[in-house]
Amino acid sequence: MGELFRQYWIPALLAEELPENDCPPVRVKLLSERLIAFRDSEGRYGLIDEFCAHRGASLWFGRNEEGGLRCSYHGWKYDVTGQCVEVPSEPDNGTFCATVKLTSYPLVKVGDILWAYLGDPAKRPGLPEFEFVHVPSEQTYTSKRWQESNWLQALEGGIDSSHVTWLHSGALKTDPLFKGAKGNQYNIGDLKPFFEVAEADGGLFVGARRNAEDGKYYWRITPWIMPSFTMVPPRGDHPVHGHFWVPIDDENCWVYTFDYHPVRALTPAELQAMKAGFGVHSENIPGTYRPVQNKDNDYLMDREAQKRGEHYSGVRGIAIQDASLQESMGPIVDRTKERLVPADSGIIKARQKLRKAAIALRDEGVTPPGVDPAHHRVRSAAIVLPRAESFLESCGDAVTVIPGTPQTSV
Repeated sequence: MGELFRQYWIPALLAEELPENDCPPVRVKLLSERLIAFRDSEGRYGLIDEFCAHRGASLWFGRNEEGGLRCSYHGWKYDVTGQCVEVPSEPDNGTFCATVKLTSYPLVKVGDILWAYLGDPAKRPGLPEFEFVHVPSEQTYTSKRWQESNWLQALEGGIDSSHVTWLHSGALKTDPLFKGAKGNQYNIGDLKPFFEVAEADGGLFVGARRNAEDGKYYWRITPWIMPSFTMVPPRGDHPVHGHFWVPIDDENCWVYTFDYHPVRALTPAELQAMKAGFGVHSENIPGTYRPVQNKDNDYLMDREAQKRGEHYSGVRGIAIQDASLQESMGPIVDRTKERLVPADSGIIKARQKLRKAAIALRDEGVTPPGVDPAHHRVRSAAIVLPRAESFLESCGDAVTVIPGTPQTSV
């Protein structure tokens, strides 16, 4: 799976973490590699091995100046490619420097995310084309949080539409980025959704069907693009949101959460709600990306609010409601104890597709789905259809990015 992830551009940092030239470097851990990101005097981004080639000191303590990152221990200096450019103690500086190069990876800004490619340079794909990073900046917002669980059990929550009726039932009525949508009534009114899963070029479309009026069905269609991109079906004219689930190591992941609107700017009220941890975002401890509500404080669970029905689990906030239960499974859930049911069909299909792709890559070098940027041009959708209609046959345009058109929503 590590090799599979190395076929893709993956989120490494928010652009706000490297806000200006020669700003302080940032520690980055991706796919169990400890790295350092920095932005040099010319605005170029670098993502290199955290440790100096001399004696292994962390370059996080380094000086970012004059076109490179200089180790504070003995002054060895590296550029954004990891190439050593100066060893002050050596008389034959130029010749020696040419022999010293740290591991480095491309780091590029697309939207408000800095993306890294950790794979074979000869196979580097085109840059990401997800809609949320290409709309005007006033139409999109991205946040980030640390989740203390394996990336896959976190992602599986993103393609599990059946839990919304239970875990998020209070938020559907009160959250400013969810409330008021007609679709909320269908979520709460039908506790037994039927799932249908369809293949997509880059992954899957997971359709969750609930009863609506006049003999029709309400469909919520969640795209999953490999390896770890999911979009939540929209509600009314609220912004559309979704996630990337990026492995830090086997037991931790970064959750990059976005909200965007295809045809209008986000309002000041919407932005304020996102920054305050409403919708699918989290309120983080200042100066960090760890949520204020975390396992060390039992996610600030409120049993009285649970009894009153304000929060079904007693935990406030959609993102933390999900994280609390996913982390409660342990850092790597023991799936041998699971009892899966038809409502888990999206999760089952995703596991099968990931496993098949990883084996095909290992054994035959087959490029996995989702690498091609064309596979990124998908949308989630919420729609009411006649019972006789297939959700995917009726929703081709609704789940395809068509610039300048609004989301298909209820």
